[in-house]
Amino acid sequence: MADALIKNAAVVVTMDDARRELTATDILCRDGVIVGIGTGLTASPASEVINAQGCVVTPGLINTHHHLFQTLTRGVPGGQDALLFGWLQTLYPIWARFTAEHIHSSATIGLAELALSGCTLTSDHLYLYPNGSRLDDSIAAAQDVGVRLLATRGSMSIGESAGGLPPDSLVEDEAAILKDCIRVIDRFHDPKPGAMIQVGVAPCSPFSVSRELMRDAAVLAREKGVRLHTHLAENDEDIAYSLEKFGCRPGQYAQDLGWTGDDVWHAHCVKLDPAEIDLFAHTGTGVAHCPCSNCRLGSGIAPVRAMRDAGVRVGLGVDGSASNDAGNLVLEARQALLLQRVANGADAISAREVLEIATRGGAAVLGRDDLGQVAVGKRADLAVWDMTGLDASGAWDPVAALVLSGPHKVRDLVVEGRRVVRDAHLTTIDLSAALSRQAGLLRDLMGA
Repeated sequence: MADALIKNAAVVVTMDDARRELTATDILCRDGVIVGIGTGLTASPASEVINAQGCVVTPGLINTHHHLFQTLTRGVPGGQDALLFGWLQTLYPIWARFTAEHIHSSATIGLAELALSGCTLTSDHLYLYPNGSRLDDSIAAAQDVGVRLLATRGSMSIGESAGGLPPDSLVEDEAAILKDCIRVIDRFHDPKPGAMIQVGVAPCSPFSVSRELMRDAAVLAREKGVRLHTHLAENDEDIAYSLEKFGCRPGQYAQDLGWTGDDVWHAHCVKLDPAEIDLFAHTGTGVAHCPCSNCRLGSGIAPVRAMRDAGVRVGLGVDGSASNDAGNLVLEARQALLLQRVANGADAISAREVLEIATRGGAAVLGRDDLGQVAVGKRADLAVWDMTGLDASGAWDPVAALVLSGPHKVRDLVVEGRRVVRDAHLTTIDLSAALSRQAGLLRDLMGA
């Protein structure tokens, strides 16, 4: 375990129960845990000392929805101006050519991008496994980069020939899906506080798997004590599909199949109606809000204000880089603020509330009560933001400035007490080599 001492932070945004913001403050981390917050703290000679003068320190940001494999397919022609279903149909044939190397490389770059934007924990929804690729490939990338990962074993089982959206070449047998869910849970899932790798179960969407798989997946996840994730109520096409195929709205579909509860979170939820919002609130069901992707695909503005007011747990998600097209979590926070103000007025949501959604909110959605706060006893996941540069120049309120103006890259990132980013550079991988590898894979894909 690594020890670290953050010295003399200009502001520490604790996100603790009192939502304190502390000035001129030190943070002492030992064995991956925050053990002291105050002034004049000292550490052992082996501890890494981080001078945070002129910096805002926040809990590490938490990303509640991503498709890391998509980092190799940004801005693909034919999908740039399409709605969700057309966009998917453009990308499926490309993804069908992926191998384990594509999955690992794309995940590595996506995780590096997240880390540099202040993210210490991300979920990943990998729902296709072409040419021998496995969830293990994304997990290996997270272990290389050094950030926490909730890897969800996604799946698609209904192809075009059976009335589904994906091509038949990308769907799997449902028994095989459930068997592999058991394999990855047994091999990788760590239920303990401080876990670096956890696993969830995540059939892709109501339009790509059967009702039986949704129900069986929920039963399996609860037997194994892991979380459940899928896409829900993403756009008008999604609602129309649910009404036509299932005779009900997505919220009812989810409830009928066991997909509500405090161990469940759904991505997007742009089109939830008031009854569905109430359902999610009283069942403790979480939502991953993905504002940039929702804009990019023309899906709409999710009712985040209404969800928060009702008591729904909401976190932020960057979504896949084929539909965002960036993977920068602090920019996602800014977009969340702007969209709620467009929909509901300038006083609808504050910069601090959005920052709470990006930290403590995400921890609640992913079931990590050991994360999301700068508090004694919580894990040592910390983002150090330099507010002395161009982005924040002239800012009167450095905490609000972090969302409103930037910086958009973290100066230092600490995960489990270990410095993963130092002076805006990753310490764990050779990023130049990873980018070169990614560029070669992209050339091959584009030339095929």
